[in-house]
Amino acid sequence: MPEKFESDFLPVMTVRELVVFPGSITPLFVMRTKSHEALEDALARDKRIFLVCQKSPDVEDPKREDLYDVGTVGEVLQVLRVPDGTAKVLVEGGYAGRIIELSDVGNHLQALIVHNQVNVYDAQPVNALMRATSKLFEAFAELSGKVPVDLFNSIRNLKEPLAYLYAVSNYATLKIEDKQEILESNSLEEKFLLLNKALEAENQILELETKIQGQVKTQISRSQREFYLNEQLKAIERELGISGEEDPELNELAMAIEMSGMSADAREKAEKELGRLARMAPMSPEAAITRTYIEWLTEVPWNNATEDKIDLERARAILDEDHYGLVKVKERIIEYLAVAKLVGKMRGPILCFVGPPGVGKTSLGKSIARCMDREFVRISLGGVRDEAEVRGHRRTYVGALPGKIIQSMKRAGTVNPVFLLDEIDKMSSDFRGDPASAMLEVLDPEQNCEFNDHYLEVDFDLSQVMFLTTANSMEGIPHPLLDRMETIRLPGYTEDEKRHIANRHLIPRQRSEHGLKAAQFRMSKGTLTHLITGYTREAGVRNLERTIATLCRKVATDVIEHPRKKTGTLTKEKLREYLGPVNFHDTQLERKPDIGIANGLAWTNAGGEMLQVETTIMKGKGNLTLTGMLGEVMQESAKTALSYIRSRAVELEIDPDFYAGVDIHIHVPEGAIPKDGPSAGITIALSLTSAVARFPVRQDIAMTGEMTLRGRVLKIGGLKEKALAAHRHRIRTIIIPRDNLDDIEEIAEEVRNQLTFIPVESLDEVLDLALVRPRRVAKKQVKGRRTHAQLGN
Repeated sequence: MPEKFESDFLPVMTVRELVVFPGSITPLFVMRTKSHEALEDALARDKRIFLVCQKSPDVEDPKREDLYDVGTVGEVLQVLRVPDGTAKVLVEGGYAGRIIELSDVGNHLQALIVHNQVNVYDAQPVNALMRATSKLFEAFAELSGKVPVDLFNSIRNLKEPLAYLYAVSNYATLKIEDKQEILESNSLEEKFLLLNKALEAENQILELETKIQGQVKTQISRSQREFYLNEQLKAIERELGISGEEDPELNELAMAIEMSGMSADAREKAEKELGRLARMAPMSPEAAITRTYIEWLTEVPWNNATEDKIDLERARAILDEDHYGLVKVKERIIEYLAVAKLVGKMRGPILCFVGPPGVGKTSLGKSIARCMDREFVRISLGGVRDEAEVRGHRRTYVGALPGKIIQSMKRAGTVNPVFLLDEIDKMSSDFRGDPASAMLEVLDPEQNCEFNDHYLEVDFDLSQVMFLTTANSMEGIPHPLLDRMETIRLPGYTEDEKRHIANRHLIPRQRSEHGLKAAQFRMSKGTLTHLITGYTREAGVRNLERTIATLCRKVATDVIEHPRKKTGTLTKEKLREYLGPVNFHDTQLERKPDIGIANGLAWTNAGGEMLQVETTIMKGKGNLTLTGMLGEVMQESAKTALSYIRSRAVELEIDPDFYAGVDIHIHVPEGAIPKDGPSAGITIALSLTSAVARFPVRQDIAMTGEMTLRGRVLKIGGLKEKALAAHRHRIRTIIIPRDNLDDIEEIAEEVRNQLTFIPVESLDEVLDLALVRPRRVAKKQVKGRRTHAQLGN
């Protein structure tokens, strides 16, 4: 405890039916608003708080007259906040204090407290009183049975009289008035007398209760003994086969155990629990818990497997029917099916589909299940932070159940379903455990053959399950978990792919859901392209489907309100009437070269995005200002770019002291969205150089690349997504790091052939390519699949 002051202003927490004594460690549940505010005030100071009991527990908002004068100054040791708004607090009593002045401060009480000191005492009478107290407390502990042996021994070993008195007062079951009177007294002798008197009265009551309980127990034990013997007799008769009546429920459970095909360990466990159930009273809570446990053991699919029907032509047809594009993903699935057909049986792989929302990760899992004629189950891991949701709760907990894995296996009904773990990058952890660690056993082919659920308490074989996972970003997946999975990236769809998906899947589905006929809702290729580029620019197709649903509702309303009005093919004018002005404009190619503006490419969880970096120069004192919610990495990129330009001012035809009398402001629009990453390095450097040197930047070029202090351009990630973003914004020339050339082959051929990739190794090359100045050195350009061939010449 902090030093004891003669007087001090402290936040006040009022407690009901509880007296906190000095030296005791007491748990408190904080529920009232004023108590919460007092707790926060104490935590903001030195953790000291004044704990005082209120006279009546029914008063919700106690005033001065509702409180006792003396309480205890304590220190907050621990605070545990519960989701329902309450808080569990652990406090240690320090010393007794008396209220001098009480006032409302903000939303809680605060009091001027003085130390309620104990007067000097004579050792001889106090030792005698202490000896009497020890005998009374020993009798109390024996009669009540509420004081553990270890606690009793630790209290008895206390030598300091005041500490011993407070410890006995705290753990003895006394009236609140008696405890408060002991706390308020300033005389140690008087405190011992009050405690002995209260203990003597309590012991007399306990002796009377023990006597009454003994009499009642004698009367009840006879009927209980008869019931127990009757149940034992029934069990013996059933074992000998001489019982005239059998429990149909127990027979049904025994038959289920026989037919379940469970493992030897599980069968032994189930039969043991069934034997215990037969000896229990049918309506007891333990019987219900045991019965539920046996039912779970029998209903889990132990050996019920579906037969894989592997036909590669049929699988290709299903994948092409359900999904347009995704060539690499389909190739990987066909490869797995081919190997499975050759081997006959193989351990299920763990594929992780990574991509922005709306690209078809979840629906791809359903298609794989169709290809293999397997059952399909899916669980969402988004927001899962309790390990028990994966492994289940132990049966000692009330309402215990198996985890999501076993529950889903029961729902599938087979041991070899296609199991989709959705949003695996959204798992988190807290004090209840780390679910990602529990998933390690599930997804490890060497371990999941003996997966142990805490509720079942027996091993369950998951080795025949084909696990699939989905994620928006690999950054959210712990590395040990990622190491157990094969990652397949789904970067997003091109404009042409979106048209095919809309015509083959989205429009027919939405038309059917809204009760429209084909003749009432149609879109030409030009209108659909305008819808995709003008209203729903995204990596996936989720927003596109929502927009098509909006159009269906508009058309359905017209059909009902104007039955004679002709509806059919939607035009661009109808799109504007139904949806309003377009959300995105293709203005990049129409703009002339501009000073201080450069087009960058960024990767986000929603796919690739275009970022414009703007720089302006103004009179000032050499300050560098960065705006647009830029992260630390992008801020460092801006400082690196400025240092590079200053070091290369002469070669760049810039005044070496250009920064001395000016302020530089770098801004990335859409300032409400956080942005970070090293790949904007060359874009920031180009924008800054343009603003300083007054050379315009070509607006038909986009770029991505990390830059070093010496001007080297380093490799970046997410080139596929960034190329799709440039393609969506009608930009056909992209500057990339030379080390990323191999990544071009991963881009869809349709997109790759429409883009020109210019590999660079230094920022000087970027400036020569993108700045419009009198002399520009032409650099080698790489078009589509001819990338490596041209570099080799």
